[in-house]
Amino acid sequence: MAVRILMPTEKDILTLAQWFSPGFPVGAYAYSHGLEWAVEVGDVCDAVSAQQWISDVLQHGTGRNDCLFLAAAYRAETRDELAQVDATSRAFAPSRERLKEADLQGSAFCEAVSAVWATELQSLSYPVAVGRAARLQELPLELTTQMYLQSFVSNLAAAAMRLVPLGQTEGQRMIAALMPQVRDVATDTLSQGLDALGASSFLSDIASMKHETQYSRIFRT
Repeated sequence: MAVRILMPTEKDILTLAQWFSPGFPVGAYAYSHGLEWAVEVGDVCDAVSAQQWISDVLQHGTGRNDCLFLAAAYRAETRDELAQVDATSRAFAPSRERLKEADLQGSAFCEAVSAVWATELQSLSYPVAVGRAARLQELPLELTTQMYLQSFVSNLAAAAMRLVPLGQTEGQRMIAALMPQVRDVATDTLSQGLDALGASSFLSDIASMKHETQYSRIFRT
């Protein structure tokens, strides 16, 4: 079945708001995506450096690639095609911890969505699980991608607020400043396939590797 262009309804918006709410049981609050190491060594030390770090990950790293995986899963027509997207998503994890992050959040998301929306979801990495669930629930791809990225940025900003630390107002100002970039990345990746995958946020990848052996830590990645 071909993917139709869907206009968001109020129900769609509320469903996506629930999926990406901090209260949805995927445990997103437990992950810093390597940011904890960056703060530990002084690469991130204030609101300016935190915003730049998140911006780079969003534009040149996991944020952009996750959009491509989400869209590919949304468009997958067979189980084999979906499985290939998921395998590629897992292969792109730059460290053991980042793979665990995508795997555990994806499994938790699949379990919750399957139970609440009576949707059959196998264990998938997080962006792939979101794309598949959105397709099954006939949610608009563009809005799903935008709200996924908004949640991604908000979770990293929340980690920065705890780690740097930053005040609540500073953190919210940072999130608001990143929203135009969220929209741009979500829009730019809609028409692209997995051949557009790539990343150049090397410091973030290295930070996730270093975090695996960080002596004192409060986040899982």
